[in-house]
Amino acid sequence: MSATAFPTASEGRSRNMRAIKSTNNRTTERKMRAHLAQLGIRGWKIRPANLPGCPDFLFSGPKLALFVDGCFWHGCPRCGHIPMTNVRYWRNKLQRNKARDRKIGRQLRSMGFRVVRLWECELKEKPRQTVRRVTSALKRSR
Repeated sequence: MSATAFPTASEGRSRNMRAIKSTNNRTTERKMRAHLAQLGIRGWKIRPANLPGCPDFLFSGPKLALFVDGCFWHGCPRCGHIPMTNVRYWRNKLQRNKARDRKIGRQLRSMGFRVVRLWECELKEKPRQTVRRVTSALKRSR
């Protein structure tokens, strides 16, 4: 395959995409961690590597795996979008991400975990309601 088979992104676009963190970013995991701590919810581990998908938060006792998904990378149906450049690449990439999320959920459920997925936009716009989903899932799991 030749080097010109795929269009190259501009240096500005490349720099922008490299700056996006996949872990420990302020809008998702850090914000959720702050809400959990504020409510006195304890007993969670951050990103345990020994489980499929490395959940953002793991509550071992109640066997709850919590993911706080970024709207862009996980294709939020409400506010996720496909960039205007290299549309085919991004459409395929986001579809693969969603398929991987479903597979990880099935794997964790088969291991006896309850899986909760939250959207970045939910946490930003309705933090109390979003955190309430976590506390409800914890109560049901105990």
